[in-house]
Amino acid sequence: MVERCFQAVDHDRVRFHDPTGRCTVASANAAAMGLGVCVLIAPEIVVGAIVILGVVVVAAAIKEELDAYELRRLYPEEAATARGTKEVPLEAVSKRNPKLKPEPSGQDWRPPMPPAPLDRARHSRCEPIPVPHRGGDDAHDACADRVPPNRYHGMDVLVDGKHFDALQVGVRVLWEIKTDQFDTYSDFLQEQVVKDQVAEMLEERRIARACGYGFVVGVSTHAHKEALIDLEPSLAPNIVVTGCER
Repeated sequence: MVERCFQAVDHDRVRFHDPTGRCTVASANAAAMGLGVCVLIAPEIVVGAIVILGVVVVAAAIKEELDAYELRRLYPEEAATARGTKEVPLEAVSKRNPKLKPEPSGQDWRPPMPPAPLDRARHSRCEPIPVPHRGGDDAHDACADRVPPNRYHGMDVLVDGKHFDALQVGVRVLWEIKTDQFDTYSDFLQEQVVKDQVAEMLEERRIARACGYGFVVGVSTHAHKEALIDLEPSLAPNIVVTGCER
């Protein structure tokens, strides 16, 4: 191991110390051979005995040789076979250990981080966050939990800063529930309600689509559905009648 490993090490990048005091060798060039022999004779002192500055490829070879030593000590009959599979030519080790400029310390090195996904900010915005129902309208909330059905029972869901009444179980579909007693409203009130709701639904649909969700509005009656579609025909595929009552 001394011949295979220590001769290939860039000794300008290696420091030795012996915390046990059992290897009385200096800490450079000529001492490398002596310390290597001492470590093999008493491998239990290897912890803390070798400090490698920067990246030194031969560390793997040293580890393999120490493993082989342990195998020889415990299972002498099997050691020869195990060693036969681990021979590494000195030339190969040397090629993997190019001369590098000395560095002050290897402790500052960090593994490269994977590139951040380009849409990470968008993904964070679009992540559904369960939040408490806002209204205190028990009939409305019960309809929102039952009809889709709601993945987060008893909760609204916040997506890109917008509250939705439900996220449907098993699919990426956001729901808004309307339980207005629309059929009882005056013509004037119906017109005002429909204008306000259409504007709100178009914005909710835009947010849902931008985040990769489907969008559905559940209304209680056919009259309510028809009034919404009359004002904004593009909403026709997005509106269903739930039959929920207040």
